[in-house]
Amino acid sequence: MTATTCNSLHASDNLGLAIPSGTVARTTSHGLSQMMRLLLEFEAMLDRARERKAMRDLDGRILKDIGLSDADVERETSKPFWRR
Repeated sequence: MTATTCNSLHASDNLGLAIPSGTVARTTSHGLSQMMRLLLEFEAMLDRARERKAMRDLDGRILKDIGLSDADVERETSKPFWRR
């Protein structure tokens, strides 16, 4: 079935399948928002990994200045990058 033979259908997707009118916009915006959330979460995970590595590299004087103990640093840097 093509868009010209049925009024309730709208253009076709990349596979040549007819899809209902309005479906593309809803699916695309929903898919993009999900993808954006995933990308933002992945970016946050990478940031946490970088920050933990930087914290691990700080010397004792700096840690004392910012109020962190070696135990605080060990606890934070031992977490996997996906854990907050």
